[in-house]
Amino acid sequence: MHGKFESRHPLVGLSDELIRLNGRMKALFMGARKSEGLGDSELSVLNAVVEADHPPTVPQIGRSFGQPRQLVQRAANSLIDAGLIESLPNPDHKRAVLLRATAEGTALKREFDARADAIAKEVGTGVDHETIRLATAALRQIRTQLEDQLRGR
Repeated sequence: MHGKFESRHPLVGLSDELIRLNGRMKALFMGARKSEGLGDSELSVLNAVVEADHPPTVPQIGRSFGQPRQLVQRAANSLIDAGLIESLPNPDHKRAVLLRATAEGTALKREFDARADAIAKEVGTGVDHETIRLATAALRQIRTQLEDQLRGR
């Protein structure tokens, strides 16, 4: 990082840049995510449930997002009420149920994905796709390393 804040830790600079990028990305993909009356929290939880390798719990999603469990629980309850996700018994925990997308939830997420892909195709021509792939992999690696570090505390 170059400029007047060179003395800052690189993680602080990364955080600042991610905040700015997040704002741009939200504005860019707002049109893909509109409909169904879902807010950002519900859309984020729906995405987490649909894209999970295994049905996650509310606390797992909260930790992944760095969000309070209560916020994730409200969003999950809203999605359950809308029939987009369902709760399943968790054999490893009595109170932390597993969350799984319904067919309707998965279909809605795929609809959002298709709209987002169309937007990305339209505006993403000026950004090198390999740079995006490398940045995505680097961010995933940084996130994983930070999560490992925080678990070790």
